[in-house]
Amino acid sequence: MTESFRRSGEYPQGRQQHAQSSYPGTPEAGGAFPPPPAYDPPQPVNAAPGSAMWPAPTPEGSPAPPAPPARRRRVRGPLGLLAAVAIAAAAVGGGTAYAFQELTGKQSTSSSAGTSVVPTSQKGTVSGVAAAVSPAIVEINATSNAGSSTGSGVVITSDGEIVTNNHVVSGASTVKVRTSDGKTYTAEVVGTDAKKDLALIKLKNASGLKTASLGDSGNVKVGDEVVAIGSPEGLTGTVTSGIVSALDRDVTVSTDEEQQQQQGDGGDGRWPFEFGGQQFNGDTGSSKTTYKAIQTDASLNPGNSGGALIDMNGNIIGINSAMYSASSDSGSGSSGAGSVGLGFAIPVDTVKADLDSLRSGGTSGS
Repeated sequence: MTESFRRSGEYPQGRQQHAQSSYPGTPEAGGAFPPPPAYDPPQPVNAAPGSAMWPAPTPEGSPAPPAPPARRRRVRGPLGLLAAVAIAAAAVGGGTAYAFQELTGKQSTSSSAGTSVVPTSQKGTVSGVAAAVSPAIVEINATSNAGSSTGSGVVITSDGEIVTNNHVVSGASTVKVRTSDGKTYTAEVVGTDAKKDLALIKLKNASGLKTASLGDSGNVKVGDEVVAIGSPEGLTGTVTSGIVSALDRDVTVSTDEEQQQQQGDGGDGRWPFEFGGQQFNGDTGSSKTTYKAIQTDASLNPGNSGGALIDMNGNIIGINSAMYSASSDSGSGSSGAGSVGLGFAIPVDTVKADLDSLRSGGTSGS
């Protein structure tokens, strides 16, 4: 007969039995089955008979000692790694971003190209973008010795930091801001950067304001749908839409503060700039700077300067800064001014890169 595995309690008394010999008393040996032999526990691996690790034989008739507890196998390899990752994920849960910040020491920001601030049911619609972002867009009225100007701004902190164009607030003695809910605040100019046509103002005694989500202009493509929100001609919260017409357009604007006061978005309503070697909406003067802009066919009119150009996820991708007026060549003034689908916005990546400088006072460079 071939050797077979013995069930617990069927081991013979001695360890020297061979598989081919029959048990005493079996039918092959002409006898009856004997009583079950005493339990002979398995011997420890690598233990020699008679050593301290070799168990003493169990006296006949004594109860069998309990079996030693089974050793727990430590899970190794990919399965163990997956289990560890699963436990870590369960522990982190919804705090993944916080955990990443704690581990890396990097601050998380609200700007993300893949983040949508528009409700899922309204995603991709102009109305959804308008409802989500309009509360973060304000109207700005600046007064200087040269007169007054009207523009727009984008709220970036809940306590009232607002990004706008430099030409909207340049040289202003007083700045008033009206939010989408009709409240009016006094603001102070924190920092300006004439070379990028950017400015940062701060509302006094403001809190709990709705803030905009700053996106990523590096991901913008020609043909992308966009929405513009601002206060053209003082019409607060005006919404227009269009597409991105071109990228990296060289737009040249004046850095002369006096000229900005005279030709801001007020008075004749025509902000001067140069494009393609030509001057539009007035003379930019001798002190000027050039920046790369996003071109859009979304309607921009006097008063849109400093407002938001927004993608369909509700993220700010640019600050509207210049527009061509059909009346510029005829010199007929603001009565004939209007959008002809040629507007420009400062990319939001430029804005984000300039924020620290603006918060520390910025530059007045000419």
